[in-house]
Amino acid sequence: MAAAKIKSTALSVTHKCRNILAAGWEAHLNTIKADAKGSKEEVYTSRVHYMIQKGTPYLIVPENDMHNINIVIDERGSLAVCSPIRGRVASLLKSLKQMPPRVAMTGDVLRLKDSKVPIIADSLKKAIMKEHEAASAASHGVSAILSSAGATCRSRSEGLLSLLNEESSYSIFKFDIGSCVYIDSFGSSHNIELDCFEPPKPDLLMPFSAKLIDGINRSDSRRRALILFCFEYFEVLARNAVMLSIDHHGFDVLAKVPERAVLGNVPHQYHWKEFRFTFKEPSKDAEDFCRTLVELEDEVLQSVKSYSGLG
Repeated sequence: MAAAKIKSTALSVTHKCRNILAAGWEAHLNTIKADAKGSKEEVYTSRVHYMIQKGTPYLIVPENDMHNINIVIDERGSLAVCSPIRGRVASLLKSLKQMPPRVAMTGDVLRLKDSKVPIIADSLKKAIMKEHEAASAASHGVSAILSSAGATCRSRSEGLLSLLNEESSYSIFKFDIGSCVYIDSFGSSHNIELDCFEPPKPDLLMPFSAKLIDGINRSDSRRRALILFCFEYFEVLARNAVMLSIDHHGFDVLAKVPERAVLGNVPHQYHWKEFRFTFKEPSKDAEDFCRTLVELEDEVLQSVKSYSGLG
């Protein structure tokens, strides 16, 4: 099979953590409240933007946000980044009493030297524009998926385009990571060894992942293809299936499958189960990912036709 392995390789926790950081741009920042007398040891939380450049997280914080004052007294902070899951998948996870996976980090929120601020700001803007230009130049197939995503789904460049406005007033801070934890959908925590952790590099797939996933899940034909994938590679008869996550190495599907074999007239009991599909070759960008997915759909369809007598 040209597109995927039959026996899929599960992603490591470290890789899942890196994918979440690469796909997102919004985070919740926590700092210690401060006043003229110093730290109150109370926590202040607000939503901020972030981007990772050359392995370093940079926080983009409005100038009127209290974080600007808090870190003058106490640089300690924590950052929570949630997987940018939207649409059907978010609703499904909620119905299953699960949460989107997330990454929690502690560290120091550091001010940049005045001479470095415009350099980092320019680098961030160039990265945003590169993603925006890639979306504008996307092929018809990729554009169709992106445009079919729901209104709540945005690519990172769409979420950060406002920062290109010269009138925007914000501060840029460096977040020096001290610890990192991956929290899965069931709430279990997994510590990440920073010595082995490689931060995400700039790419043209993960920033579009939320829109690609929702666009795929809004297509009945593509969701039927996910059901065929489960049958072809795992020999399970799924009643329903959705794309759960994507990355350079493949994708994860959440499918509603029978719990176990039943006898007589006892009706099937179904539960939702996750399946991993791994590409033979990593996808470079959104174009490459979508092209590989279409090839996989065609292969599976031809395979099913060949032994069903429809070919």
